Amino acid sequence: MIPLLILLTLAPWTGRAAAQEKTEAPPGAPKLNAGSWALIDADTGLYLAGKDPDKRVAIASTTKLMVAVVALDEGANLDEKVTVSEDAAAYAGSVYSNVGLYPYDQVSVGDLLTAALVPSGTDAVYALAEHLGDGSVDQFVGKMNDKAKELGLKNTRFENPAGIDHPDNYSSAADLAKLARAAMEYPEFREIVATPETTISTQDRKIAIVNTNLLVVPNSGYDYGPATGIKTGTSPKAGNCVVASAESGDESYIAVILDAAGDLQRFDTARMALEYGFGEFEREPLVKRGDEFADLELPYRRDESVELVAAENVSALAGPGLEVERQATHEEAPPSAKTGRELGTVEVSVDGRDAGSSPLVVEKGYEAASFWQRITYWAGGLKRWVLQR
Repeated sequence: MIPLLILLTLAPWTGRAAAQEKTEAPPGAPKLNAGSWALIDADTGLYLAGKDPDKRVAIASTTKLMVAVVALDEGANLDEKVTVSEDAAAYAGSVYSNVGLYPYDQVSVGDLLTAALVPSGTDAVYALAEHLGDGSVDQFVGKMNDKAKELGLKNTRFENPAGIDHPDNYSSAADLAKLARAAMEYPEFREIVATPETTISTQDRKIAIVNTNLLVVPNSGYDYGPATGIKTGTSPKAGNCVVASAESGDESYIAVILDAAGDLQRFDTARMALEYGFGEFEREPLVKRGDEFADLELPYRRDESVELVAAENVSALAGPGLEVERQATHEEAPPSAKTGRELGTVEVSVDGRDAGSSPLVVEKGYEAASFWQRITYWAGGLKRWVLQR
């Protein structure tokens, strides 16, 4: 295989090169009232727009996303019963968001995870962290930090499992978007964060809980039809935050809004970011079946060639600021070939990330050159050689 060509289709963009992380929003992106924010394509992780997406800031209870990822990544038994400790139950009260757990309550791992994500129960997340950390919250937080490194979250560090304000508990909008994308790979997580309301059980009572993410709560006044999750967070240092996801048709996006203008405004702000995604980006064929990518000279025949065309569509997200590259490679033309014979490949990337490929095939078959065609070809070559001397 030898390189044939590289075709670039450039959308208007003044940011950094495609292979690097973009940290700016393309022209026309919304101006959102938030300290920092990011919008990514949930399918590929492509950064689409934002403001200060790599800025390290307090993130409040969105920290609990990492608790869920560690728990699910370890294959925690969701049916296993956990005894709530006095330390964990101490977070029930008026200071922290909680579900009202009592010391020595018996609660399943699955219910604790639900309580941590849906109403953001701090008592539940501490009970869960103690259990999964073999009795040590600090040990579990160490697992959270190890997972952050594994996921490539360069601007993230955890000091506690609940996101309680602390100088060493921080992340960024871009990192939280990556974390949310990783979390949404787990079906258990997707089901929990899309739940408007439910109940959890102890050994002697049921506790009703309602999702603090009003985007997924019908008739909340802030509900958003395509919304699929994910998590709110509020603290004095972090302000009002929300990590939101939405899906419609073959498009899905994750928006992270940090330090929004107000408690309820964060939901409107997240919806604006998601609507920008649905309105300005779409999946479309970046290579169409039948597109020509090469014109091969036929062996022993001058001024005769055969076209190589794409055998399949290659579709990917396209829109403002996304740089598309198509690179085709092919073999030399063989002596003969039937229609549809594969002789090359066209590879497509979007902002430096692989978006797929298509075989390149012979559009119209041809036979091997005849004896007289070869004689004519050699004679023509010999004549040119003589004239050049």
